[in-house]
Amino acid sequence: MSKYVSVGKILNFHGIQGEAKVGFSKNQQEFFCGLKKVFVQVENEYKPLKIKNIRLNKSFAIVKFEGINSIDELMEFKGFLLFVQEETIRESLDEDEFLIDELVGLDVVDVDGNKLGFIVGVSNNGATDLLSVKTKSKNISLVPFVKAIVTGVSLKEKKVTINNIEGLLE
Repeated sequence: MSKYVSVGKILNFHGIQGEAKVGFSKNQQEFFCGLKKVFVQVENEYKPLKIKNIRLNKSFAIVKFEGINSIDELMEFKGFLLFVQEETIRESLDEDEFLIDELVGLDVVDVDGNKLGFIVGVSNNGATDLLSVKTKSKNISLVPFVKAIVTGVSLKEKKVTINNIEGLLE
């Protein structure tokens, strides 16, 4: 059974030929423009939509889907999330990139192996990804996901190793 990951959302129509305004994650233009097919979830089924072409605008993409040639045909999908199969995303990840759901729940340890807490979420402040770490004291601290601080990620061992500089975790 395929697992699907959201990559965008149909925001509205663009023009009268059935083109869609699609919002997608910041800094993912290259990945998004390389897609040939996406899926929309209709009830409990994922329906494929083949992409005919994509043009980038300032803050969204203009997407033409095969077989959708009018506003009326597109409007049934307005507000729908667009998905790709997880394998599609995995193929495009670099060695040091991970899916958010792979990191959530992993233990956070220092370089000596002492458990400091666990990851409860991942966010982005525009400059870098941030790991939300729930510490032993039940506080949540934001840890920048940069090589100087995050020294290792082991999905196999279910842990993230960090250089616990003073004041990072409270």
